[in-house]
Amino acid sequence: MTTSMEKINQFRDERNWRPHHNEKDLALSLSLEASELLEIYQWKTPEEGNQDREHLKEEIADVLIYAYMLADNLGFDIDEIIAEKLVKNAVKYPAPEASKAE
Repeated sequence: MTTSMEKINQFRDERNWRPHHNEKDLALSLSLEASELLEIYQWKTPEEGNQDREHLKEEIADVLIYAYMLADNLGFDIDEIIAEKLVKNAVKYPAPEASKAE
């Protein structure tokens, strides 16, 4: 089974975009795509913004693609860095006692 990262890299490589995908430019693009995601909600209630589901899917995908490419360039394993961050977050933001008992 082909992973998302493999599909992203194949798409990039078929277009010879790799030379343009340095870490700085990927970080910039990630921020720009995140801003496009924010625009969907600008001047709207959350419910109104949520109605534009196709646009939301596209912008979330763009953010994730750039994040995946940046992590890949840096040699980071996506699952590993997420797992590590969740452990740090659990220490920083412990679950309330009531939630632990459930």
